[in-house]
Amino acid sequence: MKEEKSHKRGRKKKRGGAVSTIILVIALAVFCFSAYQLYGIFGGYFKGQKEYDKIRELAVDEEGEGENTFRVNFDELKAINPDTVGWLRFDPEPSQINYPLVQTDNNDLYLSKTFSANENTVGAIFVNYINHPDFNDKNTIIYGHRMKDNSMFHELEKYQDKSFWEENQYFYIYTPDGREITYHIFSAGIVKDVSETYVTEFNNQEEFDNFLKAIQIASAYDTGVKVYGTDVIVTLSTCTKESDDNRMVVRGVKESEKTLN
Repeated sequence: MKEEKSHKRGRKKKRGGAVSTIILVIALAVFCFSAYQLYGIFGGYFKGQKEYDKIRELAVDEEGEGENTFRVNFDELKAINPDTVGWLRFDPEPSQINYPLVQTDNNDLYLSKTFSANENTVGAIFVNYINHPDFNDKNTIIYGHRMKDNSMFHELEKYQDKSFWEENQYFYIYTPDGREITYHIFSAGIVKDVSETYVTEFNNQEEFDNFLKAIQIASAYDTGVKVYGTDVIVTLSTCTKESDDNRMVVRGVKESEKTLN
Protein backbone atom coordinates (compact mmCIF):
# COMPACT_ATOMS: atom_id res chain seq x y z
CA MET A 1 0.00 0.00 0.00
CA LYS A 2 2.81 2.36 0.95
CA GLU A 3 4.65 1.48 -2.23
CA GLU A 4 1.51 2.29 -4.33
CA LYS A 5 1.17 5.71 -2.66
CA SER A 6 4.84 6.37 -3.31
CA HIS A 7 4.36 5.61 -7.02
CA LYS A 8 1.41 8.00 -7.18
CA ARG A 9 3.41 10.77 -5.54
CA GLY A 10 6.19 10.13 -8.06
CA ARG A 11 3.82 10.41 -11.00
CA LYS A 12 2.41 13.68 -9.61
CA LYS A 13 5.92 15.09 -9.22
CA LYS A 14 6.75 14.13 -12.80
CA ARG A 15 3.56 15.76 -14.09
CA GLY A 16 4.25 18.88 -12.02
CA GLY A 17 7.79 19.00 -13.33
CA ALA A 18 6.60 18.67 -16.92
CA VAL A 19 4.08 21.49 -16.47
CA SER A 20 6.76 23.72 -14.92
CA THR A 21 9.08 22.97 -17.84
CA ILE A 22 6.38 23.87 -20.38
CA ILE A 23 5.63 27.15 -18.55
CA LEU A 24 9.32 27.97 -18.44
CA VAL A 25 9.73 27.28 -22.17
CA ILE A 26 6.72 29.48 -23.00
CA ALA A 27 8.04 32.27 -20.76
CA LEU A 28 11.44 32.09 -22.44
CA ALA A 29 9.82 32.19 -25.88
CA VAL A 30 7.78 35.27 -24.93
CA PHE A 31 10.88 36.94 -23.51
CA CYS A 32 12.93 36.21 -26.63
CA PHE A 33 10.16 37.47 -28.91
CA SER A 34 9.79 40.66 -26.85
CA ALA A 35 13.55 41.18 -26.86
CA TYR A 36 13.61 40.71 -30.63
CA GLN A 37 10.79 43.26 -31.03
CA LEU A 38 12.58 45.80 -28.83
CA TYR A 39 15.81 45.23 -30.73
CA GLY A 40 13.99 45.96 -33.97
CA ILE A 41 12.38 49.11 -32.59
CA PHE A 42 15.48 50.61 -31.01
CA GLY A 43 17.62 49.43 -33.90
CA GLY A 44 15.31 51.41 -36.18
CA TYR A 45 15.64 54.47 -33.94
CA PHE A 46 19.43 54.20 -34.05
CA LYS A 47 19.54 53.86 -37.84
CA GLY A 48 17.17 56.80 -38.21
CA GLN A 49 19.23 59.06 -35.97
CA LYS A 50 22.46 58.10 -37.75
CA GLU A 51 20.87 58.87 -41.11
CA TYR A 52 19.71 62.32 -40.08
CA ASP A 53 23.04 63.07 -38.40
CA LYS A 54 24.74 62.27 -41.67
CA ILE A 55 22.34 64.52 -43.61
CA ARG A 56 23.10 67.41 -41.26
CA GLU A 57 26.83 66.89 -41.70
CA LEU A 58 26.38 66.87 -45.45
CA ALA A 59 24.00 69.80 -45.93
CA VAL A 60 24.28 72.16 -42.96
CA ASP A 61 26.97 74.80 -42.44
CA GLU A 62 26.94 76.57 -39.08
CA GLU A 63 30.23 78.39 -39.60
CA GLY A 64 28.90 81.33 -41.61
CA GLU A 65 29.99 84.91 -41.16
CA GLY A 66 28.16 87.60 -39.19
CA GLU A 67 24.50 86.89 -38.50
CA ASN A 68 24.24 84.24 -41.22
CA THR A 69 25.77 81.42 -39.20
CA PHE A 70 23.34 78.73 -40.36
CA ARG A 71 23.27 77.72 -44.02
CA VAL A 72 21.65 74.82 -45.83
CA ASN A 73 23.01 73.31 -49.03
CA PHE A 74 19.77 72.51 -50.86
CA ASP A 75 21.60 71.23 -53.91
CA GLU A 76 22.95 68.39 -51.80
CA LEU A 77 19.53 67.74 -50.28
CA LYS A 78 17.69 67.71 -53.59
CA ALA A 79 20.27 65.31 -55.01
CA ILE A 80 19.25 62.89 -52.25
CA ASN A 81 15.54 63.66 -52.34
CA PRO A 82 13.82 65.86 -54.97
CA ASP A 83 10.84 66.23 -52.59
CA THR A 84 12.89 68.65 -50.46
CA VAL A 85 11.01 71.92 -49.79
CA GLY A 86 12.84 73.38 -46.80
CA TRP A 87 14.63 72.94 -43.51
CA LEU A 88 13.13 73.36 -40.02
CA ARG A 89 15.23 74.46 -37.07
CA PHE A 90 14.70 75.51 -33.46
CA ASP A 91 17.24 77.72 -31.70
CA PRO A 92 18.27 77.55 -28.93
CA GLU A 93 15.88 74.74 -27.95
CA PRO A 94 14.59 72.19 -28.69
CA SER A 95 17.76 71.83 -30.73
CA GLN A 96 16.89 68.20 -31.58
CA ILE A 97 14.34 69.55 -34.06
CA ASN A 98 16.72 70.29 -36.90
CA TYR A 99 15.51 68.47 -40.00
CA PRO A 100 14.93 68.71 -43.74
CA LEU A 101 11.35 69.21 -44.86
CA VAL A 102 9.76 67.18 -47.65
CA GLN A 103 6.44 67.23 -49.45
CA THR A 104 4.74 64.84 -51.85
CA ASP A 105 1.22 64.30 -53.18
CA ASN A 106 -0.06 62.56 -50.03
CA ASN A 107 0.37 62.53 -46.25
CA ASP A 108 1.13 58.81 -45.98
CA LEU A 109 4.44 58.17 -47.72
CA TYR A 110 6.72 59.85 -45.19
CA LEU A 111 5.04 58.35 -42.17
CA SER A 112 7.29 55.33 -42.62
CA LYS A 113 9.93 56.50 -45.08
CA THR A 114 12.94 58.59 -44.11
CA PHE A 115 14.35 61.52 -46.02
CA SER A 116 16.74 59.15 -47.80
CA ALA A 117 13.81 56.90 -48.78
CA ASN A 118 14.62 54.15 -46.27
CA GLU A 119 11.78 52.22 -44.66
CA ASN A 120 11.85 53.23 -41.02
CA THR A 121 9.23 54.09 -38.39
CA VAL A 122 10.94 57.44 -37.68
CA GLY A 123 9.70 58.66 -41.06
CA ALA A 124 10.43 62.24 -42.11
CA ILE A 125 9.23 65.72 -41.26
CA PHE A 126 6.80 66.60 -44.03
CA VAL A 127 4.59 69.44 -45.19
CA ASN A 128 0.88 68.82 -45.67
CA TYR A 129 0.34 67.86 -49.30
CA ILE A 130 -2.47 70.40 -49.75
CA ASN A 131 -0.24 73.34 -48.84
CA HIS A 132 1.94 75.24 -51.27
CA PRO A 133 5.65 74.54 -50.75
CA ASP A 134 6.57 78.24 -50.40
CA PHE A 135 5.09 78.55 -46.86
CA ASN A 136 2.93 81.48 -47.92
CA ASP A 137 -0.44 79.83 -47.21
CA LYS A 138 -2.52 81.24 -44.37
CA ASN A 139 -1.97 78.01 -42.43
CA THR A 140 0.79 75.62 -43.46
CA ILE A 141 0.85 72.33 -41.55
CA ILE A 142 4.03 70.35 -40.89
CA TYR A 143 3.84 66.82 -39.49
CA GLY A 144 6.36 64.67 -37.65
CA HIS A 145 6.38 61.61 -35.39
CA ARG A 146 6.78 61.75 -31.63
CA MET A 147 9.58 59.20 -31.28
CA LYS A 148 10.38 57.57 -27.94
CA ASP A 149 14.08 58.31 -28.33
CA ASN A 150 13.23 62.05 -28.21
CA SER A 151 13.89 62.53 -31.91
CA MET A 152 11.73 64.03 -34.66
CA PHE A 153 8.84 66.04 -33.08
CA HIS A 154 8.97 64.44 -29.62
CA GLU A 155 10.25 67.62 -27.97
CA LEU A 156 7.27 69.70 -29.06
CA GLU A 157 5.53 68.41 -25.94
CA LYS A 158 7.79 70.67 -23.86
CA TYR A 159 5.72 73.60 -25.10
CA GLN A 160 2.89 72.52 -22.81
CA ASP A 161 4.92 74.31 -20.14
CA LYS A 162 4.76 78.10 -20.45
CA SER A 163 8.15 78.51 -18.79
CA PHE A 164 9.72 76.52 -21.64
CA TRP A 165 7.98 78.73 -24.21
CA GLU A 166 9.26 81.84 -22.44
CA GLU A 167 12.83 80.68 -23.06
CA ASN A 168 12.23 79.31 -26.58
CA GLN A 169 9.73 81.40 -28.52
CA TYR A 170 10.99 81.02 -32.09
CA PHE A 171 11.57 78.52 -34.85
CA TYR A 172 13.03 78.99 -38.33
CA ILE A 173 12.36 77.65 -41.80
CA TYR A 174 14.96 77.82 -44.57
CA THR A 175 13.87 77.51 -48.20
CA PRO A 176 15.62 76.41 -51.41
CA ASP A 177 15.29 79.94 -52.83
CA GLY A 178 17.53 81.30 -50.06
CA ARG A 179 15.03 82.61 -47.51
CA GLU A 180 15.23 82.36 -43.74
CA ILE A 181 11.76 82.77 -42.23
CA THR A 182 11.38 83.49 -38.51
CA TYR A 183 8.23 82.34 -36.71
CA HIS A 184 7.11 83.56 -33.31
CA ILE A 185 5.23 80.87 -31.39
CA PHE A 186 1.85 82.26 -30.33
CA SER A 187 -0.10 79.14 -29.39
CA ALA A 188 0.67 75.61 -28.17
CA GLY A 189 -1.38 72.82 -26.71
CA ILE A 190 -3.18 69.51 -27.21
CA VAL A 191 -6.08 69.30 -29.66
CA LYS A 192 -8.21 66.57 -31.21
CA ASP A 193 -6.99 65.13 -34.50
CA VAL A 194 -10.14 66.41 -36.21
CA SER A 195 -9.98 69.93 -34.76
CA GLU A 196 -10.12 73.08 -36.86
CA THR A 197 -6.38 73.44 -36.29
CA TYR A 198 -5.98 71.51 -39.54
CA VAL A 199 -8.03 73.83 -41.73
CA THR A 200 -5.79 75.22 -44.47
CA GLU A 201 -8.20 76.99 -46.82
CA PHE A 202 -10.45 79.93 -45.94
CA ASN A 203 -13.19 81.40 -48.10
CA ASN A 204 -12.92 84.89 -46.69
CA GLN A 205 -11.24 87.05 -44.09
CA GLU A 206 -13.92 86.42 -41.49
CA GLU A 207 -13.31 82.67 -41.62
CA PHE A 208 -9.61 83.16 -41.03
CA ASP A 209 -10.22 85.63 -38.19
CA ASN A 210 -12.53 83.14 -36.48
CA PHE A 211 -9.96 80.41 -37.01
CA LEU A 212 -7.28 82.51 -35.31
CA LYS A 213 -9.53 83.16 -32.32
CA ALA A 214 -10.33 79.47 -31.96
CA ILE A 215 -6.73 78.25 -32.04
CA GLN A 216 -5.62 80.91 -29.56
CA ILE A 217 -8.39 79.82 -27.19
CA ALA A 218 -7.19 76.21 -27.61
CA SER A 219 -3.70 77.16 -26.48
CA ALA A 220 -2.51 75.79 -23.14
CA TYR A 221 -1.67 79.35 -22.05
CA ASP A 222 -1.83 82.94 -23.23
CA THR A 223 1.42 83.95 -24.91
CA GLY A 224 0.36 87.54 -25.54
CA VAL A 225 1.72 87.29 -29.10
CA LYS A 226 -0.55 89.21 -31.47
CA VAL A 227 -1.71 87.58 -34.69
CA TYR A 228 -3.64 89.51 -37.32
CA GLY A 229 -5.81 88.58 -40.26
CA THR A 230 -3.07 89.58 -42.69
CA ASP A 231 -0.57 87.18 -41.12
CA VAL A 232 0.45 83.70 -42.21
CA ILE A 233 1.14 80.89 -39.76
CA VAL A 234 2.78 77.48 -39.60
CA THR A 235 1.33 74.67 -37.48
CA LEU A 236 3.66 71.92 -36.26
CA SER A 237 1.78 68.74 -35.35
CA THR A 238 2.65 65.45 -33.69
CA CYS A 239 1.01 62.64 -31.73
CA THR A 240 0.76 62.55 -27.94
CA LYS A 241 1.31 59.86 -25.35
CA GLU A 242 -2.17 60.43 -23.92
CA SER A 243 -4.33 59.21 -26.80
CA ASP A 244 -4.31 58.29 -30.47
CA ASP A 245 -7.05 60.88 -30.98
CA ASN A 246 -5.00 63.78 -29.60
CA ARG A 247 -2.29 65.87 -31.20
CA MET A 248 0.30 68.25 -29.79
CA VAL A 249 0.46 71.39 -31.90
CA VAL A 250 2.81 74.36 -31.83
CA ARG A 251 1.81 77.33 -33.95
CA GLY A 252 4.08 80.13 -35.11
CA VAL A 253 3.24 83.38 -36.87
CA LYS A 254 5.63 84.65 -39.51
CA GLU A 255 7.50 87.53 -37.92
CA SER A 256 10.22 88.26 -40.44
CA GLU A 257 11.91 87.01 -43.57
CA LYS A 258 15.31 87.66 -45.06
CA THR A 259 17.31 86.44 -48.00
CA LEU A 260 20.63 84.87 -47.14
CA ASN A 261 23.58 85.99 -49.23
